[in-house]
Amino acid sequence: MKRVVLEEYLDVITSMENFADGILVVDDKARVVYFRNYRTGITPLLREEVVGKNILEIYPDLTEETSTIYKALRTGESTINKLEPMTTYDGMTMNLLDNTFPIRQGGKIIGAVSIARYPDFIKPEISISDFEEKYRKDLYTMEDIVGRSPQVLTLRTQVERVSRTHSSVLIYGETGTGKELVAQSIHTASNRKSKLFISQNCAAIPGNLLESIFFGTTKGSYTGAENKPGIFEIADGGTIFLDEINSMDINMQAKLLKVIEEKKITRIGGLESKKVDVRIIAAVNEPPMQCIREGKMRPDLFYRLGSVMIQIPPLRERSNDIDVLAECFIHQYNKEMGKSIEGLSEEVRELLPRYDWPGNVREFKNAIEGAFNFCDGKIIQKEDLPRYIFEELEAREPEPAPLAMGETLKKSIDDYEKHIILSELGKTKNLTALADRLGITRQALNQKMKKYGISTSKQV
Repeated sequence: MKRVVLEEYLDVITSMENFADGILVVDDKARVVYFRNYRTGITPLLREEVVGKNILEIYPDLTEETSTIYKALRTGESTINKLEPMTTYDGMTMNLLDNTFPIRQGGKIIGAVSIARYPDFIKPEISISDFEEKYRKDLYTMEDIVGRSPQVLTLRTQVERVSRTHSSVLIYGETGTGKELVAQSIHTASNRKSKLFISQNCAAIPGNLLESIFFGTTKGSYTGAENKPGIFEIADGGTIFLDEINSMDINMQAKLLKVIEEKKITRIGGLESKKVDVRIIAAVNEPPMQCIREGKMRPDLFYRLGSVMIQIPPLRERSNDIDVLAECFIHQYNKEMGKSIEGLSEEVRELLPRYDWPGNVREFKNAIEGAFNFCDGKIIQKEDLPRYIFEELEAREPEPAPLAMGETLKKSIDDYEKHIILSELGKTKNLTALADRLGITRQALNQKMKKYGISTSKQV
């Protein structure tokens, strides 16, 4: 079955020869089933040495958590133009510009294809922008920012306005809220959309290695160093997305700030500086001021990036978007899995907004995908969704206590309503979000808070 799908993709895969330095296809166990190396002069990997091996055997520095192949197999997410250093099993290290996509059949992920370029060795006659143009359609656009809540409408407006400028941007959002979606949407709506968008996760990468990734190296600057451009040279005219910048070494942050200010880079070991025109979009997954207090982010870098800041609301603060998100994901998985599911049951529609969704939109999307595997009708029922969601809801809801002597039903209901308002108050940033979460109007919420004597500095 997998061979049939590979043959269906074969024309597409082999047509990449002019755009790729290497193509690798794996099955659902991450074992290589197809491999072509068009640049044997750069890396000596041969088909007979690679086919049949797990991807982690070929690149031993990778883990299941850092591998874009495993990401595609487990989550169905693609990776677009990610530059990362890779070391093969024979000890050779090089920069690799990675584009990885899942392969589906009948809605099930049965493998993945990774298409690689070696940007340090790109031939002048092969334009890297041609390669990017081939995949630009896979980048997110503003239409992918789904929702009708005031928060999402504001977010889309901010993305549209920011895309008109060349200013650096800082995105703050919890894990799973869609920071890269927003970054790509800014890029694809801008006049840089015909140039490269390069994503670089800054977490857990040593400062010296990140410096070479950013700025490149000069031959002889250290043992084994070659003349290699960094991502600032490669993405000239385009956009660089630096995710989890709060995990970047503090000294490296200072060098990044200097490049942003001067718009010039110097390769490690080099003497000549080179002007670069790159837009920086950075992201943090913790509150920026908390990052500064804890020494994770330089204040001067924050002030430079934070002059244009976009905050992505967590799903729990826009729970009225759950219906439209569900509709979007149901449409997507109907196409991918060949099903015709029509929607959610009334019970599910009532329960899902009450869950906090700590993994945000990503967690919700995965829950809908999971439901597609179990649903055998037209409507997703409670039993089709992950059990942990409802176990969490049941654990949060206290057992109703019997009425105390002399207590009325109205008094008991009022006490419970007050308890709910107080417990949810600390989970939202303002009263508008709280009213939205409770499913009532802001005016009704103010009346209830006045009734129960609840005062808060969060009233805005």
